[in-house]
Amino acid sequence: MIKVGIVGGTGYTGAELLRLLAGHPAAKVIIITSRTQKDVPVAQLYPNLRGLVDLTFTDPDIDKLSECDVVFFATPHGVAQRTVPAILATGTKVIDLSADFRIRDIALWEKWYGQDHVAPELIAKAVYGLPEYHRDAICRADLIACPGCYPTSVQLGLLPLLEAGCIDLSDIIANSASGVSGAGRQASVANLLPEVSDSFKAYGASGHRHLPEIEQGLADMAGASVNLTFVPHLLPINRGIHSTIYANLIDTDVDVQRLFEARYGDEPFVDVLPAGSHPETRSVRGSNFCRIAVHRPGTGRKVVVLVVEDNLAKGASGQAIQCMNLMFKFSEMAGLNLPGLVP
Repeated sequence: MIKVGIVGGTGYTGAELLRLLAGHPAAKVIIITSRTQKDVPVAQLYPNLRGLVDLTFTDPDIDKLSECDVVFFATPHGVAQRTVPAILATGTKVIDLSADFRIRDIALWEKWYGQDHVAPELIAKAVYGLPEYHRDAICRADLIACPGCYPTSVQLGLLPLLEAGCIDLSDIIANSASGVSGAGRQASVANLLPEVSDSFKAYGASGHRHLPEIEQGLADMAGASVNLTFVPHLLPINRGIHSTIYANLIDTDVDVQRLFEARYGDEPFVDVLPAGSHPETRSVRGSNFCRIAVHRPGTGRKVVVLVVEDNLAKGASGQAIQCMNLMFKFSEMAGLNLPGLVP
């Protein structure tokens, strides 16, 4: 049984980590921190964990966190980089759910996140936590940069096509829609139910901070730079992501259905649906599964990939635990083999 710590446990990703780890057969959370909720029982803030998590929020303490085998950071961007170096120095592994270690170009990170990066020396050490592409490196890692929710869906939707070299890299479009929980748990008028309900909108159309992360990952997969138009949207649902991705085939003879089935046939959390399918966000709600359908409208050059995932699970906390399982040589599905919640 490994000992787990969570820094920043009061947000949605921290709560999702607790929910999933409560049923993990080989991991036990021994400390969870929150400066704002210090001394408050976890079950008081999240009653769904009553009887499952008997912990109280505490201040972050390096000595106590160093007693853990692994520490998850579920903190705002810019927080982990200030503490992670000290924790790694104690021999404890770290899985960061923020964007602090995802982007290799420090100047680019600072541009999009509007602050100085104070631990640039760790960027080269961090392994990008997309198991379907970096599984071997994750198994050997001490520091994981867990992917963003949008980047996970777009990269998984394009990976088979990029590896096969069968699409035009100069013009790829991803329209992605996320549930409101993707904005975090902080109070915001824009995220109130009367503001979001019965509405659908795009945002960040001229630029979104997940774009450089996505383009970096796609370029790694393709072995060349990729030009992506990425437009996020807000869905009037609590959790879930639906990405619709458009690309142009340069090899029109390729069987895209077979290509996806072959690439993901052995992946435990990527489900390629039968030809002609249209995946629904409700099918993955509360689960770590990503479901994909691929289409060839009119059998022409255009390929359309539909991807659904839970933004808090495969898009964040579930994927982080998947990485933990690989790091500690557990079954990759340990604590995560849960179906989606329907209805």
